[in-house]
Amino acid sequence: MFPQIPLFAEIKHIIKASHTVAVVGLSPKRDRPSHQVARYLQEAGYRIVPVNPACAAILGEPCYPDLCSVPVPIDIVDVFRRPEDVEPIVYEAIAVGAKLVWMQIGVVNEAAARLAEEAGLLVVMDRCLKIEMERLRGPLSRCSLPPSGV
Repeated sequence: MFPQIPLFAEIKHIIKASHTVAVVGLSPKRDRPSHQVARYLQEAGYRIVPVNPACAAILGEPCYPDLCSVPVPIDIVDVFRRPEDVEPIVYEAIAVGAKLVWMQIGVVNEAAARLAEEAGLLVVMDRCLKIEMERLRGPLSRCSLPPSGV
């Protein structure tokens, strides 16, 4: 089974050492969980990279149609897509050299997780990155979202 709370030390280290998070399926709608999580990450000091082929920019950052189009190194791939859409995203995460594939709450794909792990990536499924970061760092006092907002 995949990491449960408490998160493995290796995953905690990657979260703390990471700079760039690609948010696959990031919505431009402020009320969507993907938007709230990405905004939290920005306010926490991470560079977010929106991956959404339907948008030109979200949260002041240019959007890319897929991970392979992103021109900067990606540390974490945060997935807000249906479980059946995850496997191609994992192939791209492997191709770009990501360290961690994070599937948000409700996103569970065991085959994609095995594929990522076999390629040396760490995997978290069915958990919220924002919630787990709050556990590691504490709520951000300057963040405009409530600690339990997502």
